[in-house]
Amino acid sequence: MSKPDLGFVHRFVPASDPARPPLLLLHGTGGNESDLLPLADRVAPSAALLSPRGKVLEYGMPRFFRRLAEGVFDTEDVKRRAHELADFVEAARKTYGIVKPIALGFSNGANIAAAMLLLRPETLAGGVLIHPMAPLEPETPPDLKGVPVLMLSGSEDPMSPPASRARLESLLREAGADVRHETVPAGHGLVAEDLAIAEKWLSAR
Repeated sequence: MSKPDLGFVHRFVPASDPARPPLLLLHGTGGNESDLLPLADRVAPSAALLSPRGKVLEYGMPRFFRRLAEGVFDTEDVKRRAHELADFVEAARKTYGIVKPIALGFSNGANIAAAMLLLRPETLAGGVLIHPMAPLEPETPPDLKGVPVLMLSGSEDPMSPPASRARLESLLREAGADVRHETVPAGHGLVAEDLAIAEKWLSAR
């Protein structure tokens, strides 16, 4: 059976436990639709998994939106890509028969997840944002009342400045999200503590 064309190269793994909320997996720069599947199997076993590949190429490496330099985002592209991804999620929900997913994103994937929360708050049931930055300032404050969000930051992360992390946390809290922000002893790469915290947080959903 051929995979439906929903606008993104993607993978879908059906749930073996329908009680678990589905996850939207969003890879970091240079990743693809398969990268986070093993991580998801660790932190949310049995959940349905929807994993798209970013459409933007930076020196041949997939991303979810353009950047002008390291840490400098193309804001208009962030907006366009966040809406495009949200449209994909809504189409995938109808196609695969799943409820609103919780986004689990790493680095660039965490940033596009944050942009979706700020621009299309109705699309996601929550978010696990691993080593994110504030991707933009929304023109209209979103309504994220009660939406659970886990932010995981690295204490020695050179890619995610503390001021940007703090701004993202502030934007989410001001919108009403239920934010838990943990800082782990790490740089920008994923570490075991990230996974342990995410697993515990997701198991409570």
